[in-house]
Amino acid sequence: MNYHSLVKAMGLDWRVCSRARLARDPRFDGKFFIGVLSTRIYCRPICGARTSGETSVRYFPTAAAADEAGFRPCLRCRPECSPGTPAWAGTRNTASRALQLIAESGLEDGGVEGLAQRLGIGSRHLRRLFLRHLGATPSAVAQTRRLQFAKKLIDETRLPMGQVALAAGFGCVRRFNATIQKVYHRTPTQIRRLARQKSTQPQNQYLFHLSFRPPFNWKRLLEFLAPRATPGVEIVETGRYRRTISLHGNDGYFEAALDEEKNALNVCMQFGDPRSLFFIIERIRAMFDLNADWAVIAKTLNADPALARRAESEAGLRVPGCWNGFELTVRAILGQQVSVRGATTLCGRMVRAFGKPFAPANGSTHLFPTPEVLAEADLTAVGLTRARAETIRAFARAVCGGRISFEGIADRDAFAARLKEIPGIGEWTAQCVAMRALRDPDAFPTQDLVLRQRFGKCTARDLELRSENWRPWRAYAALLLWQCPEEAASIAGRRPRPARYPAVEEPKNSRVRVPLVAKRGGSGKVA
Repeated sequence: MNYHSLVKAMGLDWRVCSRARLARDPRFDGKFFIGVLSTRIYCRPICGARTSGETSVRYFPTAAAADEAGFRPCLRCRPECSPGTPAWAGTRNTASRALQLIAESGLEDGGVEGLAQRLGIGSRHLRRLFLRHLGATPSAVAQTRRLQFAKKLIDETRLPMGQVALAAGFGCVRRFNATIQKVYHRTPTQIRRLARQKSTQPQNQYLFHLSFRPPFNWKRLLEFLAPRATPGVEIVETGRYRRTISLHGNDGYFEAALDEEKNALNVCMQFGDPRSLFFIIERIRAMFDLNADWAVIAKTLNADPALARRAESEAGLRVPGCWNGFELTVRAILGQQVSVRGATTLCGRMVRAFGKPFAPANGSTHLFPTPEVLAEADLTAVGLTRARAETIRAFARAVCGGRISFEGIADRDAFAARLKEIPGIGEWTAQCVAMRALRDPDAFPTQDLVLRQRFGKCTARDLELRSENWRPWRAYAALLLWQCPEEAASIAGRRPRPARYPAVEEPKNSRVRVPLVAKRGGSGKVA
């Protein structure tokens, strides 16, 4: 059996792996591993080492498969500790996982000792891992993030320095002042004076400029969000997106608008607890897909004639995320087998009946209902069928009980399987949630009727075969197809063809020991 047949037998497609490897997108970390023939070393897709040519690498579904094939783990990216491996899922003793936790909450929960305890390792070992892989201690990494965020607050807000220190995670104002002075050779007040910010904001209101890599198709992003905006919670108008938010017992709202000259989104936020600002900003960046690299994604989409022209005219398309995974899943359940407009109407009724009233803020009137409220709500009173109402209640109970959680997900397939165990949730809903809540760039709802109609009402199987052309960026392909009704006639009726991958050079067969691994698969029922 040649190399390509062996890789296929293991459930991998070398062409898809190649695209993900060249993108170095962290969303693929742990999904496959890369063996370099010249060094006999295997790495993770995010490894910062020099990129090898396609003919010099081999792909494996697990670290164990690479080991069995005679490769040794890279000492730089530590593939044996990547997401989904026993080391990551069990003791979580990796610098990658620690960085994720620092990004979520800094070192506020017990400092380095507390972070090490959450990872299941000793603090000294954690420091050694950071020094080996990052060249800095956990404290230094956390302080750099705090400094960057503090500088942003100083430059872009009128927040008192004491509150800036609190929001950025410094223990006291004295330490904050000393650190700023040491790094920037100026006091916080001098830095703010140099920023020359003439505008004044009300109390607890902040203005941020969130940069992105152009192009960025803000118009299409809003066109997708507008008909799905939950009445009372979300508003899309005059080129702006606005919504209410709730976090850690505090309520507020934010508004986002495009600044084309600065290649940034201007985000105006009203929120009472400055300690949550960093977390909110990171969530907004994910919500609008600001970290995506369209140039890399477009190379794959342009290879298919059915997408090429649209991908060119819609350059900078982004996959809309969500503010809250629970809210998005409820919205997806409401959208099963009904129109977008009908689902939005039902969602608005549910919010008015069970959501928490919010002091009017430019039209926003409610916060989305919590899992605790919907778990006991009589949703048939707002027009839902008994079956749909029970699905939402069962999902809310699963979230309340901890069986479903949207935080720290390492295995998306396992999460989808747990989600589909809830009666009334099938593959379509799970893929929509993966696309927008889990930020999976390869999620693709092949059962979606609109997507199938784009190709002459083809079957889900035919669409699955056709979509192989677009991996691992199928979520972006779905957005292109959802938002191009004027081109439906031009691509309808074309028979799905076997996947072609002209953008990647195919390596020649070589003799390499690759163990056969059973291919994972299976699909749920259509919601």
